This record gives sequence, structure tokens and C-alpha cells, in this order.
Amino acid sequence: MDTMRSLLSAAVESQPGGQSLLGSIKIAVLPIAKVFTMCFLGFLMASKYVNILPANGRKLLNGLVFSLLLPCLIFSQLGQAVTLQKMLEWWFIPVNVVLGSISGSLIGLVVASIVRPPYPFFKFTIIQIGIGNIGNVPLVLISALCRGQSNPFGDSDKCSTDGTAYISFGQWVGAIILYTYVFNMLAPPPEGTFDIDHESLPLKSAAKSDGSPEQVPLLTEKEAVSTEPNVSKTQKIKHFLAILYEKLKLKQILQPPIIASILAMVLGAVPLFKRLIFTPDAPLFFFTDSCMILGEAMIPCILLALGGNLVDGPGSSKLGYRTTAAIIVGRLVLVPPAGLGIVMLADKLGFLPPGDKMFRFVLLLQHSMPTSVLAGAVANLRGCGREAAAMLFWVHVFAVFSMAGWIILYLNILF
Repeated sequence: MDTMRSLLSAAVESQPGGQSLLGSIKIAVLPIAKVFTMCFLGFLMASKYVNILPANGRKLLNGLVFSLLLPCLIFSQLGQAVTLQKMLEWWFIPVNVVLGSISGSLIGLVVASIVRPPYPFFKFTIIQIGIGNIGNVPLVLISALCRGQSNPFGDSDKCSTDGTAYISFGQWVGAIILYTYVFNMLAPPPEGTFDIDHESLPLKSAAKSDGSPEQVPLLTEKEAVSTEPNVSKTQKIKHFLAILYEKLKLKQILQPPIIASILAMVLGAVPLFKRLIFTPDAPLFFFTDSCMILGEAMIPCILLALGGNLVDGPGSSKLGYRTTAAIIVGRLVLVPPAGLGIVMLADKLGFLPPGDKMFRFVLLLQHSMPTSVLAGAVANLRGCGREAAAMLFWVHVFAVFSMAGWIILYLNILF
């Protein structure tokens, strides 16, 4: 009986930051509960009983979020919060994204070496563990956390603006990682496809019907044109830039959210443009205000679409239970402690802005999220979308519980 009383008293006793343990649990769990509720409504709308959000509708909704609503949110929030001085202070955010991808991939390599996933999903397993969602899900959590008046970060508007700005500032690095490192790691195996029938493996290179070997051009058409002697210097430069654009995959990197982040950083860092566009009495503030109105629709739309995507279930995956469980444990249990160590070390070394707890909280969230949805999109592009969809389903289901636990720990560390 005395033990029970001591546990109850410890639960209601104030922590150093003024929050009781039960208060910390409430602050951490309520945002997850809001996310779960909106996802459930999306699931219900997509179910066969209601069927308001069929697959085509969810695809259009995802496109609307990615192409318009998310860029509007990033542009309005990041542009208002950023200055040149703040960009210099926030340098560790993109570094944290890179370090998180490296540490997560190393953990994924260890897990994949132990579990030995079925061929050809070794690199796929590393990516599913190593690359987390640093954009959509953290934005949702910050929005839900800051909405409450009792949030530990103070003023709701400042909490939301700062949190969104910090998250948006790291997204451009995440996009580069996705469309370079992840794109190459998820390349199809030598057989040319992930759908391999081990009893009858396809030949690596098919011969022509006449028996002669297939002729592969040494230069592409664009590259061959640039080597012709009669081509002018201007045309050569244009062809070189076109080849560079294609080789660096800039089209995949320069997605609408990344363009919005770059524009917000450039315009927000120049005082003249900031006074023209982002201050409330600016002559062009109507554009920023319009972006803010559209950006507010991003959170509910993306959660409805995410919940609707879960209606199809995990699908048919070739990964097996052992690999699936290993990816879930690796991403949600093993990666966050490594991230906590990175952030705590950076704080000890003086790399982080002093006294900014939201800054530290966002850094910690970047290591604690489920697998990146955009990594699933890249996997679909490379031919292993079915397995990626199955993993996104299971990782997001278990992330509801893991994120609540990690947020409780982070709030107790910070406060």
C-alpha cells in the first residue's frame, strides 16, 4: 500500500520544469491522439462502408498537399521566422538530418546483416530503417502540440511558427538525400526487377533473335551532339547544362516544398524583401496571408489521406515477418537513442542556440519519426512499391505508441 502511495505521489509531484509526470504524459499523448483521430476518420472515409475517399481521390489529395498546401505552409511560416542571423544559428538542423541518415543507415546495416532479409531487399531494409520522416509527421505533431494552451513551449503562435520554421529549414537536405542516396540504394538488382522468381531467374542481358549481341551506344544523343565539331560554343554549353541537370537529377530534387523552402530562405533573409512580403503591414502581405490560409489545410488533408491509405492493409509483401519486425524495431526503438546521443553531444559542445528548447525538441523529433513517406514514393518509382507500402503501414501503426513514449522522455529531459 505504501508503495502504491509513493508511486502516485511521484506521478503528481512536479518535475524540475514544473510539469508533473501525468502532465507530461498528457502533453505527449494528446497530439498523438489527435493525429490518430484524424487518421481514423480518413480510414473511415476510405472504407467500403463510406467510400468518399477512393484510391483515385486519395492520390489527388496527396498531389494537392504536396504541390500546393505544404509549399504554402513552408513559405509562409519559414519566411516569417527566418533571418540571415537565424540561418547562421540554425546551421546544425541540416547537419542533424545528415547525421541522422548516417547513423540510421549504419543501424540498418547492422540489423540487415543479422536478420538477412530475402534477396534482393538487403539495401531496402537499410533504407527503411535509416531514412525517417523529417517533414510531414513532425509538422503535424508540432501543430497539435502547440495548439493546446498548456503546451510547455509557451505562446501557441510562437511555438507553431518556430517549430514549423525549424522543420522546414531541414527539408531541403532531406530531399537531396532522398533523390540521390535513397534513389541509388533502391536501384533494381542485376535481374532488372524486384519480383524475382528464384526458380526461373531472368537473364541479365537478352540476346537478339539473330544471335548477335545487343549494341549499346557509348554516348547518349545529347552527349553525342556536344562532341560534333560544327556545334557552336553556346549550344555546347546548353547541352552540357542539360546533361548536368539530368545526371544530378535536379528535376527530382527541386520539388515544390524544396522550392518553397529556398524562396522563403532567400526572401526572408533579405530585409527589403521581408518588409515587402512577410511583415503584417507589408504591401504584399496579402500573398503571405493567402499562403497561411491554404497552409492551414495541409495538416487535416495529409492525415485524411494517410488514414485512407491504410484501408488497403499491408498488402502482399515478400519481406516476411522476421524482416518486417526487424525494420519496425530498428526504426522506432534503436534509431531514436542514437539520435538522442547526437543531440546531447551537440548541446554539450555548444553547437545549439542556448535556451531554445523548441530547437532541441525538433532535432530530437527528427530521429524519432517513422519511415519517410517520400522514401516510399522513391521505392515505388524503383519497382519495390508494394513492399514499401506494407512497411509504411506497419511502421505508422506502431509509431503511434513509440512516438508517445519518446515525446514523454524528451519533454522530461528538456523541462
